[in-house]
Order: sequence, then structure tokens, then C-alpha cells
Amino acid sequence: MFLNADVSAEILSQSGSNLPVINATKNQTPTSWIQLHKQEIEEVLLKFGGILLRNFNVSSMSEFNRTALSICPNLLDYTYRSTPRKKLGGKIYTATEYPADRIIPLHNECSYTTSWPSKIFFFCAIPPQQGGQTPLADSRKVLEALSPDIVQTFEKKQVLYKRTYTQGVDLPWEEVFQTDKKDCVGAFCEKNNIQYEWSNTPLKLTTKQVAQAVAVHPKTQEKIWFNQAHLFHQSSLEKQSRELLLQYVGEDNFPRNSFYGDGSPISNEIIKYIHEAYKKESIIFDWKIGDILILDNHLMAHGRYPYEGERKIAVAMG
Repeated sequence: MFLNADVSAEILSQSGSNLPVINATKNQTPTSWIQLHKQEIEEVLLKFGGILLRNFNVSSMSEFNRTALSICPNLLDYTYRSTPRKKLGGKIYTATEYPADRIIPLHNECSYTTSWPSKIFFFCAIPPQQGGQTPLADSRKVLEALSPDIVQTFEKKQVLYKRTYTQGVDLPWEEVFQTDKKDCVGAFCEKNNIQYEWSNTPLKLTTKQVAQAVAVHPKTQEKIWFNQAHLFHQSSLEKQSRELLLQYVGEDNFPRNSFYGDGSPISNEIIKYIHEAYKKESIIFDWKIGDILILDNHLMAHGRYPYEGERKIAVAMG
């Protein structure tokens, strides 16, 4: 794998999963190296789900942007958002901006919808002083780790995502849909098979969408666990936040929640079991400045651990 004078290759193995790490041995940019090995990179991504480029000459967002474009010429805007991010220029965004002391559970990007990026790129501009790793998990192995009965139920029923946009709670609908026009929100929902309802006292938007729980990789035809039922579920909120929301908006108006596709509840025990499956299959590495992580978004889930100190990770999707 990539055996030449310009790089050295190693495999980071944890929990039965593997992440190839490519170390540059000469002063070179990743874009020039990628052009020479584009087909090999695609093959590695389909086999392992991800690849980490390290010690390449990357020191700016513009170079990261060129790197992402060299693999995905059409980068995507972050639309129908579920997390707060800032745009850093072009189609480069900050990683999810949640408080540093909180965990972001493992997930595949935009798997709560029926349209998602095929690849996702991360760039470490500033590594945290402590913690802040981006754990990874192979979606194929997560599927295998789950009980066949549970998988069959989810596969049959799918997942219903309910989002309620109440002023002052979680992300405002204007940020999620990137518009302040209600008719544009309605047009987006109708185009994407999202049920929506406006309430005017006070102004509130409720959306519901049924999406896949299990998907099939478009190239390898492998089945993968591909949803965010565990991340949206109300039981995944920390206790204090959940109790405050119950007092402020009530259980029916939680900013986000998940159910089986027929509207029946998913038990807290099953959600906990799913979290444990992700944890069991996790690969963990410490960020180094200049690292570029490339993931096949179907095959590899990602998350974030709590951290101390400044942390600046940029993201692009294609």
C-alpha cells in the first residue's frame, strides 16, 4: 500500500478495525501526492473506510480546501443542519461547536436524512491540549455487533426523526434551513419528504421525517448501520439538560427525538445498547497539527471526545 520513497504506511488497529496512516517522508503537499495515487486512495477507502494523512506540508485552510477538491471536485454546503458550525470560507466549516466538556456520539454525517455526503474530510489546524479525539467506527462492524433481531426491527420500521424548533432552544430553524423565509422552508420540506407544521402562538416549527436505519453501500453493496436514532433520542441527553427541557417545553416539544418509523417509541435500553456497540468498535487516535482525515461517510462513523485547551478542526463534505 503506497510503497514508495515519498511516504511510509502503517495501520492503526483497534477493536478489530483498522485505519491506514500515511506519513509523508518528503516535503510535499497532499494534493500532488493524491493526484499520483487517486485510484489507490479510493480502493483503501472502500476497504478500510478511512485514511489519515500525516506530516504533509499543510498549514492553511486554502491548502486543505485544495486537498478536499482534489478528491471531491464538488464540495457540499452544509444544509438542513443538526449542529452549530461556522463557515471558514468556500465550503469549509468548523467541526460541530458543542461545549468542550461534552461528548458527541459516533454517527455518519447527515444519516438522519435521505441525502448525505459520500465523503467527509477533517483538517487539524490546532490540536487540543488534552482529549478531543475524533473516534471512528466501521459501520459494517457496528451492524455486525448488534443483535439480528434489533437490526431486523429497525430495517423494517426505519427511523422517524422529530424536530421541534422553539425560540431560544437548540438551533433556530433559520440556521438549520439557512433561510428566514417560511415558504422556502416549506419548499425544502416538500422536496425532501419532510412533514412540517407551523404554530403561531408562539411561532414554532415541527418537522418529521422517516429515513433509513440500514443502508447499502452504493459501490461495495455491503449493508451498513446508517442512522442517528441514538444521537437524536431524548435519552442521549445528559440528565440536567433533559430535566430542564422537560420543565421548559415538555416532552412532546423536545428539540429533537427519534422513534421507530411507525411512530412507536424506541426504548432507552435499546439506545444504550446501540451506544455500546459503537463504543466497542471505536478506533481512537490523537490529533497532530496538519493531519488530514478522509472518511467514506457510508463506511465510517465519527464523533468527538471532550477536550481541554483550544481545538480547531475544519470539515469539508463532498
